Amino acid sequence: MAGNSGGPWGGGGNSGGGRQQPPSGGGGGGRGPDGDKPQIPDIDELMRKGQDQLRVLMGGRGNGGNGGSGRGGSGGPKMTRGTVLIGLGVAVALWLGASFYTVKPEEQSVELFLGDYSSTGFPGLNFAPWPVVTYEVIPVTREQTEDIGVAGRGGDAGLMLTGDENIVDIDFQVVWNINDPAKFLFNLRDPRMTIRAVSESAMREIIAQSELAPILNRDRGLIAGRLQDLIQATLDSYQSGVSVVRVTFDKADPPAQVIDAFREVQAAEQQRERLTNEADRDANRVLAAARGEAAQVLEDAEGYRARVVNEAEGEASRFSAVLQEYEKAPEVTRKRLYLETMEKVLGDVDKIILEDNAAGGGSGVVPYLPLNELTRSRSSSQTGGN
Repeated sequence: MAGNSGGPWGGGGNSGGGRQQPPSGGGGGGRGPDGDKPQIPDIDELMRKGQDQLRVLMGGRGNGGNGGSGRGGSGGPKMTRGTVLIGLGVAVALWLGASFYTVKPEEQSVELFLGDYSSTGFPGLNFAPWPVVTYEVIPVTREQTEDIGVAGRGGDAGLMLTGDENIVDIDFQVVWNINDPAKFLFNLRDPRMTIRAVSESAMREIIAQSELAPILNRDRGLIAGRLQDLIQATLDSYQSGVSVVRVTFDKADPPAQVIDAFREVQAAEQQRERLTNEADRDANRVLAAARGEAAQVLEDAEGYRARVVNEAEGEASRFSAVLQEYEKAPEVTRKRLYLETMEKVLGDVDKIILEDNAAGGGSGVVPYLPLNELTRSRSSSQTGGN
């Protein structure tokens, strides 16, 4: 017993009766009772070493090389009031940094209380106590576009059937923005795909109700206006929170496979329309001239009829007046009628009246030169010479 007073570790005795440290791994006394296998370190020693390392990391001192007899052997890292306050301050700062956020003028935010919609944040500094309230910032004034029927999205993306059973290739662009961020987030699973599908469906509906020629020529603006209204009405029925800013009608052409033949047909139709217009113009001109001549003949006939009737009525009135005078004075009236008749008959005749002499013969007539006949012959000869 006396020879083994050094304890179970086989070391020298300790007059103080204190607990001996187990030898380190390379010491000469670190053998077990059998003298061959190394001894496993004690659990208390492992814990003590860990506490020393933690204390060093926290800014304290190590336990030294003394075994477990030191003054700080049983203590851990000390937590002071200042350390606690600093930790609380850091935690509060991190919480405030996660709770306050800024919204730009062109944006709005949607705040969620435990995943449900709570309120809408407007431009400026906003507060959402994390983690109970979260937020998502959405640009609301930025215009976004959806191009439909353009190259790169399939050769038949813009091919649509018209009301007169023709095929037209249409490219158009829909420009939109967000007017209600909450509806935009919660009511649409894939907003861009929804807007694209609604726009294409609305355009196909309008084209199916229209004919090809107006689509290619004069009705593009009208179709764009109808399309914007129909898209907006459909998106409003979905409560999408999307506002359609404008619709741009870029192209409306026949399919590429038949565009050359279609242009030839269009040229032929234009030539036919031109020739038809020219024929209508000539027909209108001739018809108008014929109608004018007919109207002139009719007016001349009406004038002639009115003149003849008026003359006849005038003659009848004059005859009635003469008859009345004749009934009053027959001899005077008869002589007057005779004189008027002879005036009408002999009024335009060149004549010379000779009065008989008292003897009743014409011997008293003096021969005379026909000066009037000479003058008339001279005038006729000058006129023929000219």
